[in-house]
Amino acid sequence: MLRFSRSKIIATVAIIVIGLLLAVPSTMNREQRQAFLNAVPSWVPSWLIPSRAIVLGLDLQGGSHVLLEVDGQDLLRAQITILRDDVRRILRDTRVSSQNGIQTTPRGVQIRVPDAADRERLLPRLRELSQPIGNTVLGQTGNNAIEINTTPDGVITLTYTDAGINERVRRAVDQSIEVVRRRIDFGGTTEPSIQRQGADRILVQVPGLQDPQQLKALLGETGNLEFRLLAQPGATDVDMLPMEDAGGQRVPVERRVIAEGGDLTDAQPAFDSQTRQPIVNFRFNIRGAQRFGQATTENLGRSLAIVLDNRVISAPTIQSPITGGSGQISGSFTVEQVNNLAVLLRSGALPAKLTIVEERTVGPGLGRDSIEAGKTATYVAAVFVILFMFATYGVFGLIANIALLVHVGLIFGLMSVLEATLTLPGIAGIVLTIGTAVDSNVLIYERIREEVHAGRSIVSGIQAGFDRAFATIVDSNSTMAIAAVILFFLGSGPVRGFAVVFILGILTTVITAVTLTRMMIALWYQWMRPKVLPF
Repeated sequence: MLRFSRSKIIATVAIIVIGLLLAVPSTMNREQRQAFLNAVPSWVPSWLIPSRAIVLGLDLQGGSHVLLEVDGQDLLRAQITILRDDVRRILRDTRVSSQNGIQTTPRGVQIRVPDAADRERLLPRLRELSQPIGNTVLGQTGNNAIEINTTPDGVITLTYTDAGINERVRRAVDQSIEVVRRRIDFGGTTEPSIQRQGADRILVQVPGLQDPQQLKALLGETGNLEFRLLAQPGATDVDMLPMEDAGGQRVPVERRVIAEGGDLTDAQPAFDSQTRQPIVNFRFNIRGAQRFGQATTENLGRSLAIVLDNRVISAPTIQSPITGGSGQISGSFTVEQVNNLAVLLRSGALPAKLTIVEERTVGPGLGRDSIEAGKTATYVAAVFVILFMFATYGVFGLIANIALLVHVGLIFGLMSVLEATLTLPGIAGIVLTIGTAVDSNVLIYERIREEVHAGRSIVSGIQAGFDRAFATIVDSNSTMAIAAVILFFLGSGPVRGFAVVFILGILTTVITAVTLTRMMIALWYQWMRPKVLPF
């Protein structure tokens, strides 16, 4: 009845040992972990060596905290520009002319087509621009991104709906999160926390980074690179943009984009071989190289405007066709500016402007205070729980305490594998799981006591206690797990950190409070053969 096969004992011990070994890297600092990995013989497979460690959150080691907001108006203006170009293309394809050209409105564009036959040919093509808004869970929602209205005198208005704008903001936030992550990683920072907050905000936390200016330098620009032509006298379809080489004076630049940052495959900082000034060497993909080569061939002698975030940073003269797919960006740059520009171009352009709405720097001193306070709380809680269990249940309490220590070690092992971020609320979650893990043992022990007092033998009482308490343990842990999952999906920041630790604690409870405790009690009984319960 109360027996464990040798294979089950070996499997249980192996799982526990592996879990505890996975937690070892978290007890080392970065230099110690690297020295340990360097000392491992090359013939040992890398997957056998635990190398991942728990990431300390911003509140534990200090760092930079920035809350970004997607500029909805800037995004809407960009979408209106795209819509205008699409309408122009459809007018050209259908060979329909519009009186007074294409007019922009606050939320779309407007054209006037008096001829009814032309409108009949044009409207089906325009309706193709108004695609239903999709949802990854529900499929199409029934709302359209663009609403098309016509008047009897031939005015056609294309307007972005509220649902369409909200959908584009959502997509912009998703795209921005990935771009921001690539920029921060390229900037040499480590283990950042980047997550959505609300509908249009992104929370960026970089533990260990005490210079917020470095972070702002990478996040404050959109990195939107475009290659255009300086407009010739008399041109109408132009943008007046500030030119850095001219002291900020605005110059006319054609709206037609020859190539853009998305066409780049690489961008690296370098020095000009003649002037020794910092520059950025770039290389296009096949599409960008073809467009750039054709444009430079057809416009010899004209000035090429290199536009970054609606600023002309350089305007060299096209002296010969550039057909090799590569080039360089030069200007009055410092080495740091060139490095940041290369990072921006490699990581890609943000779909919309990001505004910093909140900025905080947490000093490492505050983090150390938080760690010490968390350690003190954990130690005090653990000591009192251990003393209580031993005083109340004797040898069984000692077994529960051993399982409790393994329980905490397994939590750290799982967090190390996941490279989870440990925050101060996470430490509170560990303290809470200590109580919940012991609670399972209390349920089992009290059930054993009831069964023995009801007349069962010790071995039968232990067996019945574990079997009948198991359902109660599953129910209680399931309800806690549901609450923790809700916290994880609906919470943010430290709340999610608390939920992660709590969920992992519930999972390890099944191994330690039930399986490990039962195995140790079974081995103790086979060794001691007691006549009465020790409590």
